Amino acid sequence: MNLALIIIIVIAVILAIFGGLNSALSWLLWVAIIIGVIALIVFLFRLISGRNRV
Repeated sequence: MNLALIIIIVIAVILAIFGGLNSALSWLLWVAIIIGVIALIVFLFRLISGRNRV
């Protein structure tokens, strides 16, 4: 996996935990979900397309 993709996933998990603990900042949970979905789509796209690029 790409290093940037790993960083995005870690940030999404941290935001999900923080958003779940503090209900006043529950919008962070939605941000974490959106970032996580984007990271998953990017990962699946790279996995399906292969790494044949130079």
